[in-house]
Amino acid sequence: MLLNQAGAKGAGAGASTSAGNGAAGGDIIDTTTQTFMAEVMEESKRRPVLVDFWAPWCGPCKTLTPVIEKVVKAAKGKVRLAKLNIDDHPVIPGKLGIQSVPTVYAFVNGQPVDGFQGALPEGQVKAFIDRLIGPADDGLEEALAAADGALAQGDLTAAAEIFVGVLGEEPDNLKALTGLVRTQVAAGALEQAKATLAMVPADKQNDPLVNAARAALDVAEQAAALGDLATLEAKLDLDPSDHQARFDLALALNGKGRREQALIHLLDIVKRDRAWNEDAARKQLVQLFEAWGPTDPLTISGRKKLSAIMFA
Repeated sequence: MLLNQAGAKGAGAGASTSAGNGAAGGDIIDTTTQTFMAEVMEESKRRPVLVDFWAPWCGPCKTLTPVIEKVVKAAKGKVRLAKLNIDDHPVIPGKLGIQSVPTVYAFVNGQPVDGFQGALPEGQVKAFIDRLIGPADDGLEEALAAADGALAQGDLTAAAEIFVGVLGEEPDNLKALTGLVRTQVAAGALEQAKATLAMVPADKQNDPLVNAARAALDVAEQAAALGDLATLEAKLDLDPSDHQARFDLALALNGKGRREQALIHLLDIVKRDRAWNEDAARKQLVQLFEAWGPTDPLTISGRKKLSAIMFA
């Protein structure tokens, strides 16, 4: 058994806020010597059970109990908290050798597996519980997956609403920030996308998600400056060997969502003249792959085709 000496051993005085009397199936209960076997030992075979050993005269207990109750409630049933008054029920703490309160033990499969002493702050209590059950995402991952799905289907309004909602819960959530950037880029709201990208924390600027969002914005800005497709297509029709016209058309096509055609044109330039404009076509392909993401089917097939040309 691991016991983290996080509080002052022998902190002898205090009292408990013994809130949260619960039924046998509750997440927060008051347990006794008589019910300990069923409510703690047996229940710990289904989910981790924390036992908060406290006493009415224990001051630090008053601090810890509401904190641990809050974190347990946030775990939404993944863990139980059982509170045991050591004055009324001294047998079990005596068997466990508990000499000071508050002391918390975590039981899993009928055995104490971890614990701490003293009134820890909320962050440390949460980290302790997360080690037992894994961090809770409060449904954010499901929401982000739904937003990504909406974006892929072109429902930009729904995607933006979900991403903004997640950011309301976690302002620094990179998946939501970069997802909102991609949504704004798809909607042509490039200035908004820039503003959103500027919200990324300084220490996350080189994260792959951020690089991908930045690449998507850069490509969209390039496309916006090129003019309409008809003019670009007409220019290429006049001279199929005009690599610049083909390059510009590829960027414009990508900006209109016609990514496969953009890929074909850029690969054609690499095939015709690998060194054109200081390797511009290959570099642009790499930027597109970054913007599309490493698992996108076009990224995967495009990388294979580019490699085949480069190493032919």
